[in-house]
Amino acid sequence: MITRIRKSVDIKKIEIYAATGIYGFILLLLLARVADSNVNVVWTPYRYMFNEYGLHYSYSKYYFFPMVARYTLYFLAFLLWNFVIIPSLIEKRKTTLMILLAVALFGAIWLFCGITDTWLKGYLFYKKSPGYVYNLVFKTNLVYAVWVMMMLTLYSVIKHVANYLLNNTEKIESEYKVLTRDSIIALVVWMLLIFGLLLVDANTGVICLFFLTIPVAIGVHGLSTYSLIPTTLAINKRFFTYWFKVAIVTAAVSIPALFILALVLNRGEEVGITACFNAAFQLLVVAPFSWISYKRRLAGKAEILNLKTALGTSAANLDFLRSQINPHFLFNALNTLYGTALQENADRTGEGIQRLGDMMRFMLQENMHEKILLTREIDYLNNYIALQKLRTQTSPDIRIEVQIEDHILGLQIAPMLLIPFIENAFKHGISLREPSHIKITLQTKEGKLYFDVHNSIHTRPDNDPEKGKSGIGLVNVKQRLKLLYNNKHELIIRENASEFFIHLTLNLA
Repeated sequence: MITRIRKSVDIKKIEIYAATGIYGFILLLLLARVADSNVNVVWTPYRYMFNEYGLHYSYSKYYFFPMVARYTLYFLAFLLWNFVIIPSLIEKRKTTLMILLAVALFGAIWLFCGITDTWLKGYLFYKKSPGYVYNLVFKTNLVYAVWVMMMLTLYSVIKHVANYLLNNTEKIESEYKVLTRDSIIALVVWMLLIFGLLLVDANTGVICLFFLTIPVAIGVHGLSTYSLIPTTLAINKRFFTYWFKVAIVTAAVSIPALFILALVLNRGEEVGITACFNAAFQLLVVAPFSWISYKRRLAGKAEILNLKTALGTSAANLDFLRSQINPHFLFNALNTLYGTALQENADRTGEGIQRLGDMMRFMLQENMHEKILLTREIDYLNNYIALQKLRTQTSPDIRIEVQIEDHILGLQIAPMLLIPFIENAFKHGISLREPSHIKITLQTKEGKLYFDVHNSIHTRPDNDPEKGKSGIGLVNVKQRLKLLYNNKHELIIRENASEFFIHLTLNLA
């Protein structure tokens, strides 16, 4: 779904519009001060230097135009770096030229920052020592140019990592089950948030707070979805047990990270605030959110499975009904009855008509039920086999063995589940020109059904319209078994050049 959404949106245009909007907004803010009658008394970062030397300060000359020039350079650098240099380097096109262009861009930013810095300070650095001039123009602005290039690079890295994560969500979820779709989206938002905080030079404590809290939250949510919640629900425990596990995981992950932050920052108060906020956020926000979202997802999956099962069952029953009541079957049955009537009196014809009527009644009535008694399913099988025997009993080379248990009480089965295997056997296992055999066995034991069909296979003539076609309903019955008896059946199908064998074990208890 995410991939489809992203394909429908031109990300490049959004980036250009966003960058242009921010650039225009900054220019409007700078321009708004020009229109202010008291602009020359408005505070700016370097105004104190003019006051110190008792010089007249001009907002437009010493702040507006230098800052407009600097932000224009940033805007053009963003477009060049993001849409020309980085894409070419990734695709390995004109690599040498792009590297030279990147170096030139860095030099231009360094030089331009130095030039605008002299305007912002009104050339006052000339009154200082040569060492001050070096530190101000070269060293300070070199560091600033490096910071600008780092921000441009960081944005490109975040963009391409986010693009990969969002476009490969399903693959990542399957390979790294802890990373759920929600975690991937949160990870992308976290990267953008950290970038924004660095861009505005936010307080170190705020950056540390988000730098620690969000990754821990992502880890807790992913681990909860993959392990903590399923194991808790598996032993019928409640939310408090899961909440206690989250507390242990949060402590195990956060304490080492907080210790490292304390050593690096050497600010005990900020680290303490970060620790308290992190613990509260994980236990009071992430844990309940993960629990609720998992339960809702579980309910949604169960509902989808029920709908699929109902839809699959209805479609399968309809397909079976159509496959049974079709001209091919009816014409074969009528031809059988017609041949029988020519050979003898009406006894066998009447038997055939009666069995056919029972089968039709079964298909039109009981086949519509979700479950029927196994004895009724066996009656249908016996009627079908007896009807087929009427057609084949005059051929001495056709051997049909049937061992179906008669006395089965209480067990129920989905209707029309076994007949496709027998139909397939008679379709592919009987030849009026070659020796043929079919063996069918069915028995039950301790609530389990054991069903075997073993038949010969004959090569069909090239002009046979049925050549190359699979047995009636075999694909359909596999689908029904998966939907209705998932993890409660075993189906083995074996075939060689002359024989075909199926074995079905079905748990009906």
